Amino acid sequence: MAFERYLAEEVAIDHGDGVISRREALRRLGLLGLGVPAASALLAACGGDGDGAGSTAPTTASAAAAAPGPVVETEAVTFPGPEGRTLQGAWAAADQPGGAVLVIHENRGLTDHIRSVAGRLAGSGYSALAIDLLSAEGGTAALGDEAAAMAALSGAPQERFVADMRAGLDELERRASGQKLGAIGFCFGGGMVWTLLAAGEPRLGAAAPFYGPLPEGADFSGSPNAAVLGVYAEQDDRVNASREAATAALEQAELTHEIVTYPGVNHAFFNDTGPRYDQAAATEAYAKVLDWFGQHLS
Repeated sequence: MAFERYLAEEVAIDHGDGVISRREALRRLGLLGLGVPAASALLAACGGDGDGAGSTAPTTASAAAAAPGPVVETEAVTFPGPEGRTLQGAWAAADQPGGAVLVIHENRGLTDHIRSVAGRLAGSGYSALAIDLLSAEGGTAALGDEAAAMAALSGAPQERFVADMRAGLDELERRASGQKLGAIGFCFGGGMVWTLLAAGEPRLGAAAPFYGPLPEGADFSGSPNAAVLGVYAEQDDRVNASREAATAALEQAELTHEIVTYPGVNHAFFNDTGPRYDQAAATEAYAKVLDWFGQHLS
């Protein structure tokens, strides 16, 4: 499966960049179903032959950075999902909303960082619901380990994610009645935004997938109302390989769109708790997203 391969490669690249140790990389790849020979080969292919200890600490700029603008405190919520399941999320209501946005997390699940994105959007005038796509497993917190969260996401069917995201849009319609709907996602979540667009979602007025993998054979004609802002990082060669295909699919569907590539930064540059965080690029990208939502949701 394309997403399983994407998640495994992300572990290998994290090791190659010194973010995690070889031992931790092998553990995570094992949880994803790779045996030691296959995992070792993948690490070597991604430049991770060393035994460095790795680091999960953010850069100095990340540790010192504060989210620009007001932030609304999120509240934990539950809401109805498909097949009688209960979904979890974090909700933040804007005082005078100019739209409502579904926030989709990275491969680590619903973290404090993703909750803060929902809070920032609400502070900027867009009510936001950050959905936990691990709700079926009891929620991200129940798994207790980001590697376990990644493995659970890898093993879940894509159809479940699409159904849960649609239920998230249902909940947004209930909580923010009359507002136009948007979606934003990061890394794995960016891929989920592309997947939701490809599944066909006419309720979406705007979408902003950040450096997410494109589903194979993506056709966005079932989401005719979505204006799409595709965000990429110049140094993110793995995801950038699908950038031209994403552009072609958007053009084929005749969707309003813009593709923005931020120079000098790598995958996950928006995540201010991660080692690849770039404050200048993240600030510029957030302003671009707000402008995009302002044009297409307000």
